[in-house]
Amino acid sequence: MASGGEPEPPKTEPPTNLNPNPHLNLGSNSKPKVLVVMGATGSGKSKLAIDLASHFPIEIINADSMQVYKGLDVLTNKVPIQDQKGVPHHLLGTISRTAEFTAKYFRDAAIPIISEIWSRKRLPVIVGGTNYYIQALVSPFLLDESREDMEENTSFGNPGDKEADEAENFAYTYEKLRELDPVASNRIHPNDQRKITQYLSLYARFGVLPSKLLHEKAMENWGRVDNCKYDCCFICVDASLPVLDDYVGKRVDCMVNSGLLNEVFDIYKLHADCTRGLRQAIGVREFADFLRCYVSECESRHGNAHYLISADKSLKADMQQILDGTNKNQQLQDLLTEAIERVKLNTRRLVRRQKRRLGRLQMLFGWNIHFVDATESISCVSDDLWATQVVEPSGRIIRSFLHDNACSDELRNGSEEMNLIPRDLWTQYACEACGNRVLRGAHEWEQHKQGRSHRKRVSRLKKSGRSVSVG
Repeated sequence: MASGGEPEPPKTEPPTNLNPNPHLNLGSNSKPKVLVVMGATGSGKSKLAIDLASHFPIEIINADSMQVYKGLDVLTNKVPIQDQKGVPHHLLGTISRTAEFTAKYFRDAAIPIISEIWSRKRLPVIVGGTNYYIQALVSPFLLDESREDMEENTSFGNPGDKEADEAENFAYTYEKLRELDPVASNRIHPNDQRKITQYLSLYARFGVLPSKLLHEKAMENWGRVDNCKYDCCFICVDASLPVLDDYVGKRVDCMVNSGLLNEVFDIYKLHADCTRGLRQAIGVREFADFLRCYVSECESRHGNAHYLISADKSLKADMQQILDGTNKNQQLQDLLTEAIERVKLNTRRLVRRQKRRLGRLQMLFGWNIHFVDATESISCVSDDLWATQVVEPSGRIIRSFLHDNACSDELRNGSEEMNLIPRDLWTQYACEACGNRVLRGAHEWEQHKQGRSHRKRVSRLKKSGRSVSVG
């Protein structure tokens, strides 16, 4: 598929083990029903969707921005064909690795696939952690694209613009924004300096409060459920951060042992653009320093390493020795260890971004997301717990959605006060036990309280008989 074109749906026959239930209401109203399975990386979204195929006639549309590309199957954690259990998967490994597959392209590709799935009397299930894709599909507008358009069309400006520089003694700080426009300040993180500067530039140059413009545009163009293309039921597979952090670390180790480094080695290219296509995936640029050093060593030992990279399998064998620790080049071993740790760290950061965006969809835009807790089943690695605590509750939610429109009714009711009540998303918390460390927002605060260092400090203070405030 050429970049920017519409990918064709996979020519996959529906599995024989899925028998549509004629009593399910799959679309009696004017909007087709769509199930959306959301959640952070490592929570088990794909596993849940496949397991649901034992109970409902479904086909899966992948909504992971890296899994849509061909290649890097281990690194992007694509579900192997043998684990798909005959359930049709669409937009999974179908896009050229160099294409820029934006949220708009995803929407344009997914809409006809949904129509085809419905023509087969099956339920489309959107599965993935790229919430941008899901937002693009179910809403007429992309939130952040519309904001960027607003910023350009209303000349928000950038630092260094002549007119903005003429605003004397204007401090582009979060505290200044909070003083001028508390509503706008509550919509962004205190450390998002780019947005802070844009909002304050708007006020400095035109005297317009950002919240006024953003409120009107958001209400007009975004998040209104009555404008949604589909009748959606949102299920989020959730788990606690400590459990996900631990699982992510183990999963990265398994990926490395399963050939992750060979995949990255195959697409390695010196000075390649890691901001487009498949090379954006976490786990590519993190290995750049290691591969650069490794290729340099290969050049000194073998000559033309760029030829050998594609032709000499012995290079991968040498690389495996580094993984096994049998290669005595300490610099390479150190670089490899650092790269693997960066992959784990950046994946954990991704988990937090995904969780924040899910909270944003729920709190700011009134999406009725049904959360099912997979914490215990992930931490215990228990199929029985997974079935009883994740699959069965999800099945009940879906049956209610298909039979009596419970999800869609709640979704519509939940939209009435959307964006009308100011919400302070970044309330300040101070942890005296940790030297009055300041945390912003309930999510960041809860994450801090679960941290090992915080709990150790609190325990030591309690043993010493001291009473401290932690909030």
